Amino acid sequence: MSCLASSRSSSLVALTDASNHTVNEEVEALLTWKSKLDSGSRYNLSSWNGSSPCSWRGIDCDPLGSVVSFNLSSSAIRGTLHSLNFSHLPNLVTLSLPYNKLFGNIPLFGNIPLSIGHLSKLIHLDLSHHNLSGNIPIELGSLRSLQYLDLSGNSIAGSIPIELGSLRSLQYLDLSKNSIAGPIPSSIGNMSSLGDLWLDGNQLVGSIPIELGSLRSLGSLGLTENNISGPIPSSIGNMSSLWQLWLGGNQLVGSIPKEIGRLGSLHDLDLSSNYLKGSIPTTLGNLSNLENLYLSNNQLSGSIPLEVGGMSSLIKMQLGYNNLTGPIPSSIGNLTHLSDLHIVTNLLSGSLPTEMNNLTSLTRVLLDDNHFVGQLPQEICSSQTLMNFSASNNHLTGIPRSLRNCSSLIRLRLQNNLLKGNITNALGVYPSLNYLELSNNELYGELPSTLSECRKLTSLIVSNNKISGAIPPQLGNMTQLGKLDLSSNYIVGEIPKDLGKLKLLQHLLLDYNLLAGHIPQELGALSELEKLNIAGNNLSGSIPTQLRGCSKLLFLNLSRNNLEKSIPIEIGNLQSLQHLDLSRNLLMREIPRQLGLLRRLEILNLSHNQLSGSITSTFQDMISLTSVDISFNEGNKGLCGDITGLSPCTAPTLKGRNKNKKLLLVLIPTLGCLLSLLLVVGASSIGCRRVRKTEVTSADGSNENPWEILSFNGRKVYESIIEATEEFDAKYCIGVGGQGSVYKAQLQTGETVAVKKFKEVVDIEMGNQKAFEREIHALIEAHHRNIIKLKGFCSSSQHSFLVYEFLESGSLKDVLNNEERMATFDWNRRVNVVKGVAYALSYMHHECSPPIIHRDVSSKNILLDGEYEAHISDFGMAKVLKPYSSNWTSFAGTFGYAAPELAYTMEVNEKCDVYSFGVVALEVIMGSHPGDLISSLASSSSSPSNNSTTSWPLKEVLDQRIPYPKGNVLGEVALVTKTALSCLNPKPEHRPTMQQVSRAISTCNSIVQSALEDIKLEELVDPTCFTF
Repeated sequence: MSCLASSRSSSLVALTDASNHTVNEEVEALLTWKSKLDSGSRYNLSSWNGSSPCSWRGIDCDPLGSVVSFNLSSSAIRGTLHSLNFSHLPNLVTLSLPYNKLFGNIPLFGNIPLSIGHLSKLIHLDLSHHNLSGNIPIELGSLRSLQYLDLSGNSIAGSIPIELGSLRSLQYLDLSKNSIAGPIPSSIGNMSSLGDLWLDGNQLVGSIPIELGSLRSLGSLGLTENNISGPIPSSIGNMSSLWQLWLGGNQLVGSIPKEIGRLGSLHDLDLSSNYLKGSIPTTLGNLSNLENLYLSNNQLSGSIPLEVGGMSSLIKMQLGYNNLTGPIPSSIGNLTHLSDLHIVTNLLSGSLPTEMNNLTSLTRVLLDDNHFVGQLPQEICSSQTLMNFSASNNHLTGIPRSLRNCSSLIRLRLQNNLLKGNITNALGVYPSLNYLELSNNELYGELPSTLSECRKLTSLIVSNNKISGAIPPQLGNMTQLGKLDLSSNYIVGEIPKDLGKLKLLQHLLLDYNLLAGHIPQELGALSELEKLNIAGNNLSGSIPTQLRGCSKLLFLNLSRNNLEKSIPIEIGNLQSLQHLDLSRNLLMREIPRQLGLLRRLEILNLSHNQLSGSITSTFQDMISLTSVDISFNEGNKGLCGDITGLSPCTAPTLKGRNKNKKLLLVLIPTLGCLLSLLLVVGASSIGCRRVRKTEVTSADGSNENPWEILSFNGRKVYESIIEATEEFDAKYCIGVGGQGSVYKAQLQTGETVAVKKFKEVVDIEMGNQKAFEREIHALIEAHHRNIIKLKGFCSSSQHSFLVYEFLESGSLKDVLNNEERMATFDWNRRVNVVKGVAYALSYMHHECSPPIIHRDVSSKNILLDGEYEAHISDFGMAKVLKPYSSNWTSFAGTFGYAAPELAYTMEVNEKCDVYSFGVVALEVIMGSHPGDLISSLASSSSSPSNNSTTSWPLKEVLDQRIPYPKGNVLGEVALVTKTALSCLNPKPEHRPTMQQVSRAISTCNSIVQSALEDIKLEELVDPTCFTF
């Protein structure tokens, strides 16, 4: 008995000694680590002293006093783990050191020590949110007791070790937000206990292993924001416990597997921002527990299935930026918990279902950039929960009646529709509203003064409607307003001086209304104002000197008014000004020298005034200036200076330092022989207010000045052109049209110009004479880099011709027909040509007043310079749209490019040019006229089949003479094709405007990122586009 007691006593002593030895090693290991930390960390661990660690901060022990838990989360620790000897902590169960970077301190750094693999009893390991680097040690695979592993939020690189697959007890694995690369190891499929797997925010590649389908206990799978490719494996449908599936932001391809519909516990499904194709599986309707569905930014097609109504728990549905077609199914009315509906930028069409009135939980509805028609749901905001409502760029016609009382609104965007109705009755009071845009609709009535009660509003944009009445002075109470755009309406009265109280206003746009009176001096108090445009009104009086207070002004346009007196010298104080347009007023006296202080000014237009004096010293130091227009100032009689086209000043002037600086001075006076002046200028409205008469004896004895160009000696230049073309000899002819011929002429100055000579006077019909006048009119009014520049014209008893800049690459048609030039006319240049044409037409339609319609946009009338930049030419058929009058005319244009409605109507509007643009854009992409394709698409829509044109790959349609585009270039080409096809809609009202087209192709580089080569036309064609 004594022997047994002795044995037990010896064992107890031995155990105690071993325990003491372990504790001593633990104390030594921890204190050694503490000593290597910085002073701040040591201070935070001041309780770490003595021989018993159990009372130390963050330390827990077992009954024998050995350390089992080491938890210093959010303790502002800075240092390295390398001085911590983990082999001396053999009983450690929990190691938790997350978030040690408080107050901006540098977090833990260095590699994960390999000795951490000695912690055989470790269950919980959390080293998240430091700056740990290096690779994940394969030794972690030996921690067979480990249940929780979190290494997220570090800078760990390398790949995921396959050895981690040995952790069969692991329930939580988080490696997110690191720099881990390589594939996901299939061995993870062996982690049978795993409940959460987070690998998002890394650089993982390869496909999703099918072995993940074996993880029947997995509840959360996060793989977002990686570079994972390939299809979604159907085995994912076996993960029966899954309630979160996050796969967004990768490069996944193929279709959405229907097996996902078996995941009955799923709450969150994110497949957004991939390259998924095909239709939305009807099986998703089985996911009755699903709350969040994210499928946006893919290439999904087909319709929204009726079965979505089965997702009765759905809160968020985001399907935007796909190619979905057809209507919104009426079953959407079953989703009574839906708060977020996001289906922007698809090809959806039809009327919005009335069942949407059942969605009483909606807080955000985004329907923009589709083809919806008809009324918006009348009770969309009856529950007063809607905060963000946007349905811009559709064909909708009515504002919901519930919108008036929708006090919960924060953002409302309904621009670019066909909305009709009285704006006075449609809008209410919105205490939280910060953005309101209703531009480009057909709203009428007066702006309600109650808008001033929307005190949080930062942007109020209702341009291009039919708004009448006066501007309510109460708008001056909207103190948060940063942008006020009421342009292109029928607003009358004076500009309220109360607008001067809008101290945060940056953009004030009141142009093209019927405003009268003076410009209020109170506007000078708008110190934050960057853009002021009040052009195209009936304003009178002088330009207020108080505008000098708008010190941040970048853009100032006061043109097309009746402003008088002189240009105030205070304009020179606007040091940030880049664009100044005071044209078409009644301004007098000298151009103030203080304008020369505007060193950042790029564009200056003072034309069509009564200015005089010297301009030499005014412009010499304006180093940013690229365009100056001082034409038509009483025939420039009072202006002088050392600039081509002006008389030299009598007083000596200092020579500027910038001798080589070139100013684009648009000095095109309207001249001609006396008889032709009456016919050409007097009978036509070419916008020139004043005529300078000269007397030059012509060869036949009449007083005639055949022409004048840029204020040069008219007769001299006229003779130079006659000499250069040898009396218009055929050998100099470079083109022939219906109204005349085009010649290449090299002047005595060495400059090469293109001369468009109209048919001989004896043969000129009234139509040709009008074409001559129209072309002069259009080109004098239009100044744009993508519109051919008119240098001068002549109308005499002998000749009528126009002189243009010469563009060496010829017409677009010539380039497309020249096999030798294909190598240089690559896809980038082709896309830029389409963009240039779009920009020019947008300018003509939306920035010229009145708008100019070309009526003959075709490849032969688009000229290219040496860099293949497009310039629209031949304005002989152009028509100026006169407001308040009908615009009917006889047919004009080129067959194959003319809009189809011109076969049964003679009414001309901008949509005729839009159609022609679509034809030209396709011609650029295809390399030949797209007539057969347009006919085939129309046939396919009437009798669809599997072999229809829409099923063709885009690759078969593109010009085969140059290599197929790749990557982003293919995306741009696809975008151009999609835009062109939308312009070919046989119904003019469904075609986009050129402004919408130009914005689309300039703001979006591509419709597919790293686009796939098998993209088909059906993904680009609006299914309603070719339905006649």
